[in-house]
Amino acid sequence: MTSRRICDVAVVGAGMVGAALALDLARRGFEVALIESRAPAPWRAEDEVDLRVVALAASSIGLLERLDVWPSIASARASAYRRMRVWDALTPGSLGFDAADEGASALGYIVENKLIQSALWQAVERQSAIDLRCPARVVATEIVAAGAADARVASPESRLLSFDDGTQLKARLVVAADGADSALRGLLGIAAHDRDYAQRGIVAHVSHERAHEATAWQRFLPRATLAFLPLADGRSSIVWSAPNAEAARLLALDDAAFRAELGAAFDFRLGAITAATPRAAFPLRMRLADRYIAPRFALVGDAAHVVHPLAGQGVNLGFRDVAELAGVLSEARERKADFAAETNLRRYERRRRSDNAISARAFDAIQRGFGSDASAIAALRGAGLALVDRIAPLKRFFAHRAAG
Repeated sequence: MTSRRICDVAVVGAGMVGAALALDLARRGFEVALIESRAPAPWRAEDEVDLRVVALAASSIGLLERLDVWPSIASARASAYRRMRVWDALTPGSLGFDAADEGASALGYIVENKLIQSALWQAVERQSAIDLRCPARVVATEIVAAGAADARVASPESRLLSFDDGTQLKARLVVAADGADSALRGLLGIAAHDRDYAQRGIVAHVSHERAHEATAWQRFLPRATLAFLPLADGRSSIVWSAPNAEAARLLALDDAAFRAELGAAFDFRLGAITAATPRAAFPLRMRLADRYIAPRFALVGDAAHVVHPLAGQGVNLGFRDVAELAGVLSEARERKADFAAETNLRRYERRRRSDNAISARAFDAIQRGFGSDASAIAALRGAGLALVDRIAPLKRFFAHRAAG
């Protein structure tokens, strides 16, 4: 069976970034199709806290507020963190941020991926301007003439999507939000360059003797990084990035041995680790797409960039892609211009590709520098942490950068 129609924007991938983009565009008056291979599992308060959490920066919270989904997230199981403490295992230098220094109530929020995804999905289902196609999988795409009947704006051509069930859809613009291994990016022949860190990130939720103090903690260890992120129930979510062999050893430990090693690695800042959930792990890599656009096509989120998780900025960068692309398209439409024209898409690419690349390279440099156990490098980074902590304008710069 073949079915064709045209929409303004087709977003392929309804994860957090794709769903947010579809909602943002629909609220701005665009006719949107959102394509996803399977619906996400619903979030339920009685379920265990999802092992996958994100540290939402102020810019991301602002976007979710604008989309009217933040109130439901915040009232469910979001945990504000008001302070951040960073220190090095090999040197005395440390760095601290406090929301009160900026006159804010929080630096950000720790939220389960599943909760954000569920809130966005429910909002998508309520939005009549979004044609939600699920399950659906794109198998081919090509540029076609739009046709006179399609031209509500000056659009000489559109992009055709073909699905695995034989149906088709035309869109003036197609956006790939289908993740780090984006199939759509591959169909467009856009290359991406990787850096494999030969590390795995171990995640779990843990209980500890002392309160987490609404603080996000991060300790740099020789060739490893350990973060404790505060959860709403008083526990902490840990992300322990370690070389593959060391990660395998840690995953193989029994519960008591793992808790003991974790407490020692964290310098017992929150006392002994008294309980831990089962552990999971994921490989760490950096991946940057060579370009973000093609004719009638754009990349957002992990389809465009994957960064090291040590700064917790992956989803925040994706949400900044959403805000920028939606703004660029909306401005062009207000001028009655072809919003999907290459000249317009290049504005989005120029702004976001630069910011994402700078962020990715900065996280990579931090990972390299703090991953070294050479005494000279350790001394330099310890002095660097102490220097930033003492110089208010420099400290404020880093705090604002993290907040988006």
